[in-house]
Amino acid sequence: MEGMFMSKGENIGIFDSGYGGLTILKEIIKVLPQYDYIYLGDNARAPYGTRSFEVVYHYTREAVNRLFDMGCRMVILACNTASAKALRTIQQVDLPRQDPSRRVLGVIRPSIEALSGYSSNGHIGILATRGTVASESYPMEIEKLYGVGRFKITQLACPMWVPLVENNELTGEGTEFFIRKYLTQLFTLDPDIDTIVLGCTHYPLLRPLIARFVPPHVKIIGQGHIVADSLANYLVRHPEMERRLGCGGSVSYYTTDKAELFEQMAGIFMGYEIECANVQIC
Repeated sequence: MEGMFMSKGENIGIFDSGYGGLTILKEIIKVLPQYDYIYLGDNARAPYGTRSFEVVYHYTREAVNRLFDMGCRMVILACNTASAKALRTIQQVDLPRQDPSRRVLGVIRPSIEALSGYSSNGHIGILATRGTVASESYPMEIEKLYGVGRFKITQLACPMWVPLVENNELTGEGTEFFIRKYLTQLFTLDPDIDTIVLGCTHYPLLRPLIARFVPPHVKIIGQGHIVADSLANYLVRHPEMERRLGCGGSVSYYTTDKAELFEQMAGIFMGYEIECANVQIC
């Protein structure tokens, strides 16, 4: 059931700068349909990818606090840029001071934890926005988790892919051109890549085309199901958190921009119509 109401239980918040986090929410709902969710897209200030660390942190912190005010006990940053530029400070500085019982989780760490189950030769390609690539978050987190030298990481920004998705240009000659362009660049940098991480939550909508233009042995990792499985595991390991969550199966959608536009765009990402409301976070 979908509806815009405040649950008596505490919600799981899903935050993104725009629409891409809907691909994460969609997979989370498949795995954990029983909980109550609030999705917040900061569309009025998107995109985040070109903004500084300080601005992304400031915007993300405001959005997280708004979700807390709306009844969320935990928040998933379903945005690679926010996860790269804001998550650590929120976790290490803000939450201990504000409310240590709340949790804010990201999408980069679960994606990295999954790598060992995919790559055979350790050659990893990261396709992401300029902001995520510039943050070096993926290489740094991989080195922290696996040590130096375990994986050879090749990053590439794909600046045209988000506009293609948001204009619903998921097929056609123009889209194929830009898919081939960036994949050719990636494999020129490292022909031995056997695993590609889609490090932007828009990119799963382009996955069918991406799969057409990579060698058949190359594995493509989308973040949605990985984050969903990671959240399910987290709630099993933290029953004190799970007990506080509302279990009405509701999903509420909010945007900082025009609700009508969000509803129209959300259909591309979710595959069905949703109802949305406008909310201010600053």
